[in-house]
Amino acid sequence: MFVSSGVLRHSLVSSCLLAAACGGYGDYKVAQPTTPSAIASSGGGAPAPVSSGYEPAHAAASYEPARPSMGESRVAEPVPDRPGLGTTFGESVYAPISYAPFQRASSAPWAEVLLHYNDAQGIEAHAAYLGARPEPLEVYAGDGSLAVALVDDAGRTLPGLSAGGRTLIVGEDGARYKIIVRNGTTARFEIVASVDGLDVIDGKPADPGRRGYIVDPHDTLVIDGFRTSDSDVAAFRFGKVADSYAAQTSGDRNVGVVGMAIFSERGAVWTPAELGRRDSADPFPARGYAVPPR
Repeated sequence: MFVSSGVLRHSLVSSCLLAAACGGYGDYKVAQPTTPSAIASSGGGAPAPVSSGYEPAHAAASYEPARPSMGESRVAEPVPDRPGLGTTFGESVYAPISYAPFQRASSAPWAEVLLHYNDAQGIEAHAAYLGARPEPLEVYAGDGSLAVALVDDAGRTLPGLSAGGRTLIVGEDGARYKIIVRNGTTARFEIVASVDGLDVIDGKPADPGRRGYIVDPHDTLVIDGFRTSDSDVAAFRFGKVADSYAAQTSGDRNVGVVGMAIFSERGAVWTPAELGRRDSADPFPARGYAVPPR
């Protein structure tokens, strides 16, 4: 039985790991995201309605626009491209994986992380919408045990801001990026990651119930792209929404967001919160008086 719990540690470490399941979470098989040729042949979006003519502002309510005469044809206006960035299905990158057992402590995520990304103009507009101004970006999961960031091809953390409960990251059209998860604990975690609403392992619509990558204790998980095989991924690259992998497969409704559902492993999880509880344990808690039975 296999699960999609694979530690993508290429770029910073030599290999990555997909975990073998232990427990009732179903079988897992790494699926191939749609090939570039298949993506290119898929369509998207509905055409704009055909214009039936011009109606002046002073026209009466009963005004009926002229209809095209016999032999005339009307050409529908093209659907305008959505502004901002999406994530394209980039070039092939060598990123081998292996398998290891992982059993979730619970079917519910231990923590969730949501990162919105866009170009600089889009981030400024989003920040204004939230009534905020850019500030240094710091993203932590749960009790701060795990740190999450988007980095460029050189490993530099991308700029962004946090405002109104949102984390906004600035990207650049054509630039490659990676998802980084740093584990500061002695426990392992499973990371189910999505980009533009698509699972990064098989390119299908994402679901936290699916399996993901493992990040080892005091290690860093690097997710380079959409997985295309046990040894390669299609790099994450910022691009126009119409060119995004999502827009050319399942639709662009969820373009512009990176999500992570983080699961702890069954057994002891030595997070700062757990260590804090032990450190503050009281050997003699306050004693009250016995109460009569009901």
